[in-house]
Formats: sequence, C-alpha cells, structure tokens
Amino acid sequence: MSQALAEQECEACTTEDDPLTESEYAEYLAELVDGVWEVVEDHHLEGTYPFEDFRDALEFTYEIGELAEEEWHHPDIHLQWGEVRVEMWTHKIDGLHKTDFVMAARMDRIHEEYAPE
Repeated sequence: MSQALAEQECEACTTEDDPLTESEYAEYLAELVDGVWEVVEDHHLEGTYPFEDFRDALEFTYEIGELAEEEWHHPDIHLQWGEVRVEMWTHKIDGLHKTDFVMAARMDRIHEEYAPE
C-alpha cells in the first residue's frame, strides 16, 4: 500500500456497502501488529494487547476511547489487569469494513507507547 494504514482516513460506509470478504481484508490484516489481531468468523476483528500493569491498560483504554470518539467508530473494549481486548466491526453493514482495520492500526500505534523498552 502506498500509505500506511494508520495514516488513512476512516471512511464512513453506507448500508449499500458489503462487508469485506476474506480475500479483501487479508491485505489489511497483514498490516496490523502480528499476534495481536485476528478476524473472527469473517465478521469482526479481535485484538488483545498485553500490559505490565493495570494503570497502563487503563490509560490505553482511555486513549483508544478518545480515538473512537474522534472517529465516531466505537469498539467493544474489555479491560482487565495486564490486558485490553478489543472487538470491532462496522455495525451498519454487520461485518468488516476498511475503517475497522484503519482503527486497529491506529490502536497498534498508540500501544507502541506502552511497550517495554
């Protein structure tokens, strides 16, 4: 791709759009952090981020919440000690859209700040 996925715009879709097929989303999935994200049942993205403590997991949750508000694209977020799990799909089409992968790439970028040195 000519532009990093995290740098691309979150494009709104319409109910006329079809969810991405496996061959369509495979390219986007390959650009996300390996081992964090998976596509579940060709329907939604699920990612699990590790943390060294609860405070960092909580701060990360807040940051991705702010991102979700900015883009008006809201994931399900599950916070627990040492881990944040995110589930995301485009409800309007009940499946995956490129925007889901753009958001995941932006979350990957945010998580880099929390990686141990």
